[in-house]
Amino acid sequence: MPSPLAAHTSIVTSQLALLRQLEWKVRHAVENVLSGEYRSAFRGRGMEFDQVVKYTYGDDIRDIDWNVTARLGEPYRKKFIEEREVTLLIVFEDSVSLQFGSGAQSKREVLLELAGLLMMLGAVNRDRVGFLHASRDGYALKEPVRGRGQILHLAAQLLGKPAPALDAATGTEGGPASPIPWRILAHAAPRHSILIWLADFPPQVSPEGWSVLSRRYQTMGFRVDDPWDRELPDTRVLTAYDPVSGRLVNLNGASAAQRAAHAEWVQEREQSFRDLFPAPLSRLVVPTDEDRLKALVRFFHARMAAGTRR
Repeated sequence: MPSPLAAHTSIVTSQLALLRQLEWKVRHAVENVLSGEYRSAFRGRGMEFDQVVKYTYGDDIRDIDWNVTARLGEPYRKKFIEEREVTLLIVFEDSVSLQFGSGAQSKREVLLELAGLLMMLGAVNRDRVGFLHASRDGYALKEPVRGRGQILHLAAQLLGKPAPALDAATGTEGGPASPIPWRILAHAAPRHSILIWLADFPPQVSPEGWSVLSRRYQTMGFRVDDPWDRELPDTRVLTAYDPVSGRLVNLNGASAAQRAAHAEWVQEREQSFRDLFPAPLSRLVVPTDEDRLKALVRFFHARMAAGTRR
């Protein structure tokens, strides 16, 4: 029987092998598809204010300082100094509901791969990357680091986190509160960092202090959807985590009432997701059957096409 240390070493080795495959895909995408779009799309207005200068033809009109313009009678704009690097903070909320799926992969597996791709993008682009993993068992915060080797091992730690026990799928109506320590996150990275929250995002109210975090960081929400999330199956026994009751349930062909309740939950979930991330290009939903890297490329292209800044 292998020792716990040997088992841990084997898990880390397998995660590093997977991450090197993801890194190869990312390098190919950056060199041939994304070019500079990852950095530009993520940087947005990740800039520090410098001074107010006269507006000249060709300057971005969105930078005009209307108060100074009105006072001086001619157009002035704000000048920014671009930060030299991006700091990417991955927040992975590891809930029991992520462990279910109707296909070959669970939502958790897909979401972890998405997190790994994001971290590899940061490594390839020489950015700083950190993560917070939170579940009912507690949380682990890893401060942002720079360099391929450090980020690779950091990503392996995240991908190697054990899934929360299924007996955690009990709670009061509406489910227990989020395990994410939001107050600690407010000091986990520099201002203007990119905070990407990866979760299942059931209907919920905004966490306390979320408005402060949204001003401090560029916040984005990434979610993975299974076909059963969108519509219950007509036949086949479905065992899933019910986010309303907070427990596992078995459905042997959904009734009309169950379908109606599910449709209402889907609408509430979408509205809650939009409330957390009002800008359409600050949220991404990836179906379990879609290629994760292609979904990210589409996301970056959309942000660039729209000229998204902050």
